Amino acid sequence: MSTVRVGLMHWKTQRFSIDLNQPRVMGIVNLTPDSFSDGGQLMQSRGAWRHCERLLREGADILDLGAESSRPGAQRISAEDEWSRLQPVLQAALTMGVPVSVDTCKPEVMARALGVGADAVNDILAFQAHGALDALVAHPGAGVCLMHMRGHPGTMQQHTHYDDVVSEVRDFLAERSAVLQGQGVAADRLVLDPGVGFAKTPPQNLLIARRLGVLASLGLPLLVGWSRKSTLGWVTGRPVDQRLGASVAAALIAVQHGARILRVHDVAATVDALRVWAAAGQSLAH
Repeated sequence: MSTVRVGLMHWKTQRFSIDLNQPRVMGIVNLTPDSFSDGGQLMQSRGAWRHCERLLREGADILDLGAESSRPGAQRISAEDEWSRLQPVLQAALTMGVPVSVDTCKPEVMARALGVGADAVNDILAFQAHGALDALVAHPGAGVCLMHMRGHPGTMQQHTHYDDVVSEVRDFLAERSAVLQGQGVAADRLVLDPGVGFAKTPPQNLLIARRLGVLASLGLPLLVGWSRKSTLGWVTGRPVDQRLGASVAAALIAVQHGARILRVHDVAATVDALRVWAAAGQSLAH
């Protein structure tokens, strides 16, 4: 299996220009009581700060903070509740010397997070919510992650019919990136996420994994999140707390096909796998 050839890339954010000429690991910090994988474990701010510090010790390049669950069937919370969970941990993370992304689809939370210095916004709705583009345009230095999803977390698994899932995901991401660039967001501030597990069946997710190079051909960096996803349980038969091996394997496959950022829970194992990968002579070809 050959490595997808992709050009030199950086992801520019409010405080950092992140070199993506080698794969980067984004550590997940869930500040929710109902995440599919680790809900409730980091609800206390002090525990969340320690978790951020641990992820950095393990080798995370980026921290991704989320205070509202996006698991299938998740219930929405208010912007005030989301911000109250997020704000103290974000303030601490911003002192840790690494890029900090905020996983939110609410314009009010985006504006507040960017206003206090968050480096990037990771939006599962790809800035389609009313006011989201305004929040972003007010902070033109922000990094942006655009993800593909249909519907919202409460309904997304009702929207899994595609004529050609890879082409339709590619076309959506191309359209959203064009919209943002039309609003003055520079291309080097954009990364794209195919949305593994979001409005997609396990076979569709696996097809995206095999054909990720089609999305890489858009010329923007790809962020991929396979960590502990239900499709891995569908393949292996293992529950969510026993999917480490499957998650690492899926991460390496994503890199093989052009992913530049891996969004993961298990940072140390992913970093070790990437080190072995590099030592064996594998890399993102330029």
